[in-house]
Amino acid sequence: MPLFQLNHTLWFPPVTESLEDGLLAIGGDLSVKRLLEAYKRGIFPWYEGNTPLWWCPDPRFVLFPNELKVSKSMQALIRKNVFQFSINKNFKSVIHYCKTSPRKGQHGTWITDEMEQAYIQMHTNGYAISAETYLNDELVGGLYGIRLGGIFFGESMFSKVSNASKFAFIQLVEYLQKEGVVLIDCQVYTEHLERLGARFIDRESFINTLKNYVN
Repeated sequence: MPLFQLNHTLWFPPVTESLEDGLLAIGGDLSVKRLLEAYKRGIFPWYEGNTPLWWCPDPRFVLFPNELKVSKSMQALIRKNVFQFSINKNFKSVIHYCKTSPRKGQHGTWITDEMEQAYIQMHTNGYAISAETYLNDELVGGLYGIRLGGIFFGESMFSKVSNASKFAFIQLVEYLQKEGVVLIDCQVYTEHLERLGARFIDRESFINTLKNYVN
C-alpha cells in the first residue's frame, strides 16, 4: 500500500489506507485548518526530522471518562491537597516542558519548534487546552491536547515531581466528564495510561464516535 504525499491542498486520504503501523501520509503543514481537519478524521501528526507524519492506528488507545481508575494511593494524595489544579493557566509553559523534558528510553522529542508554535496557535484559536499541576505555586506537571465537542485528543504530558502529571490527568478527566466529553484519545499504548483505565478499541468504532461527537 502506498504512502500518501501531502502538499498545500487541504486533503487527507481515507484512514483505511493507513499502513499496518498506522502511518497514513507524509508532508503538508501544521496550519490550524489542516490540524482541525486531521483530528476530525481521527488523524494526528508526529514528526520525523523536519517532516510531519500523519497517523491513524488500528486499534486506537482511548479512555472513556466513566472508566477512569484512580488508585487508593492517588485518592489519598488528592485528599491531602498537596497539589493545585488549573486549566489553561499557562499553556505555553506546559507544551514547552512537554517538549524539553527528558523521556526514559528516548533521545530528543517529536515536539519540534514548528509543532510547538502550531499548538500554541491552536490554543489561541480556542481548540488546544492545557491542564496544570502546581506545587507551592510552581508548575510541576501537566498535559495538553485538543478539545473538539465531546472528544478530547491528548497529546503529551510532563512531570517534574512524582505523580504530578497523573494528578493533572485525573483532574482533567473528571472536569471533561462534567463538560460532556465522552472519549479521550490517548493515541497509542502506554502502561501509565492503561493503569488509569485506558484500553484499545478498533479504529472503526473510534471513527464512528468522532462522527457523533466532534463538532
